Amino acid sequence: MKTVLFPYGKENIEYSFKDEELLGVLESPINSYDPKKSGADLVKEAMKKPVLSPRLCELAKGKKNVVIIASDHTRPVPSKLIIPNMLKEIREGSPDAKITILIATGCHRGTTKDELVGKFGKEIVENENIVVHDCDEKEMLVNIGTLPSGGECVVNKIAMEADLLVSEGFIEPHFFAGFSGGRKSLLPGVCARQTVLANHCSEFIDSPYSRTGILEGNPMHRDMLWAAKTAKLTYIVNVILNEKKEVIYAVAGDLEEAHKKGTDFLLSLCQVEKREADIVITTNGGYPLDQNVYQAVKGMTAGEATVKKGGVIIMLAKSNDGIGGDHFYHQLSDEPDINKTMAIFRARDRRETVPDQWQTQVLLRVLMHATVIYVSDMEKSVIEKMHMTPADSIDEALEIAKKLLNNENPKITAIPDGVSVIVK
Repeated sequence: MKTVLFPYGKENIEYSFKDEELLGVLESPINSYDPKKSGADLVKEAMKKPVLSPRLCELAKGKKNVVIIASDHTRPVPSKLIIPNMLKEIREGSPDAKITILIATGCHRGTTKDELVGKFGKEIVENENIVVHDCDEKEMLVNIGTLPSGGECVVNKIAMEADLLVSEGFIEPHFFAGFSGGRKSLLPGVCARQTVLANHCSEFIDSPYSRTGILEGNPMHRDMLWAAKTAKLTYIVNVILNEKKEVIYAVAGDLEEAHKKGTDFLLSLCQVEKREADIVITTNGGYPLDQNVYQAVKGMTAGEATVKKGGVIIMLAKSNDGIGGDHFYHQLSDEPDINKTMAIFRARDRRETVPDQWQTQVLLRVLMHATVIYVSDMEKSVIEKMHMTPADSIDEALEIAKKLLNNENPKITAIPDGVSVIVK
């Protein structure tokens, strides 16, 4: 027997597999990597030795208006470790600087005060100037040019009025941008909805380069990097986390080069060989990334990469925050024919992209490859309307899968954290 722990919300689901049914457990060595130092020390050391950049305290000298782009409630960035160090260095260099923490919500809902306290701690929330980006607040947005793809780059004016723009974030495999972190703080983080829509168009989502772990040739990355450079995002602090959301690596410094150092490190650890199976069980790494169905699509793509055509992906995602988007839900639920929906998306020009289309498009691609059984706290009828099969447990999901496959002895691959691996 082999027992596997699957993150689910803030807990784990433990499941034991028979040796003969389990092809393998796809786990990144990242979870056994020992940095020999605490996360706090790693962040401090990275900031003391930034990549191709002066220290933040040096960059801050003479600056009057400093903006820190920070992640929102959907990302497990340990802001309590990062932001105090960034504030300290900025004030060392410019004691009188006005500092704004701009929350990079992209097109997500606004981060609540309780969520801000959870991310930064009560002291920072009460004493610092924090602004939550709203991608539809037109009076707070400014056009800074045309993206390489042709879309208009419209950015939060708070970021553009800064005389020093910096960001925090974390780097993980990303299912269409290649990796998170770095330039993503700017686009989609603090851009207008129209800019995000142009970047997330069906043409780019369909590109074979818009996949996990790929930056070279990735059209979405190209747009994002152009936007960040044009907006003069000067300095970043990014971390890499293990499954316990502990910092195991940190980089600071130049937007592009510090991010590359982080992605190179991550790539060296998180690639795993596929074990093509009848059934793949995967997750979104637990809280906070499995709060809704929208985010859970990311973990499904890891299953997609190693499940047989016509097989079954069992997705474990608590989804305590619901669906994650009305557009996403209706794009799936309002049309019974997923092939028709996909054809509509692919026919759209990038300037005609609609909200959440990209996430729906990826999920449709997954559903065209395999059946998805969704284990969550969601109402079953909602999951069914989204073209997935609901289940309350792994046992129930496996029974359903066996019947769908007409196979009592299917081969299974387990992926405890679908967003932490790059399946090759």
